Amino acid sequence: MSGDPFPSWTGEQRRLLNAYQGMLRDFNRRVNLISRGADAEAIRMHCRHCLFLTHRRFPPGAVVIDWGTGGGLPAIPLAIACPDIRVIAVDKVEKKAQALRAIIRRLGLANAMVWRGAAEVFPADEPARYPSDYVYSVSRATAPLRDVWAWHRRVARPCARPPDADAWRPGALCLKGGDLADEIASVATEADVERIDLADMDPRAWFRDKAILVCTPRSR
Repeated sequence: MSGDPFPSWTGEQRRLLNAYQGMLRDFNRRVNLISRGADAEAIRMHCRHCLFLTHRRFPPGAVVIDWGTGGGLPAIPLAIACPDIRVIAVDKVEKKAQALRAIIRRLGLANAMVWRGAAEVFPADEPARYPSDYVYSVSRATAPLRDVWAWHRRVARPCARPPDADAWRPGALCLKGGDLADEIASVATEADVERIDLADMDPRAWFRDKAILVCTPRSR
């Protein structure tokens, strides 16, 4: 990934990402995990989009919950990019969950798992099964920021120690596009929101109106 704003990848990570992209395309023909008819280039861009979440580090051992994962975006690219974190992919659609379990099994990703059900009933104590000071939520155009923030608050726990300065602050990291002013305003009384415009890292038109909204507990 020379020239990309991502960490250096091993040959095995590149192999896994390429394998995932091929599996995603194959499963999508039958299960509709992403847009119907998505070709190899579109899938590559979907994965690249997700990997902007590695713009900062997740601390080793962090638990990352992907709400409404669909075909594993961004759960699977994150699990490949960050083998020292635990990723929980949440989706309420059984056929999508089954497809994603098959993909994870074929890739041999020991740090990824699937939980099938609605975000609203995801067990609040599930992250506690994995000892970590850090719990994050991620989503990619899944739901309004206010909903993702509510899901995150229900499962997050206070940090025993702050992460290093080059890591994300624990919170909800949402990949979104378009006019986001109303979404940011919807959580303004409860959280601090940082907007990171992806066009600043990649000038291609595909990323022109896209951003990461970083939603964290309001500073006191």
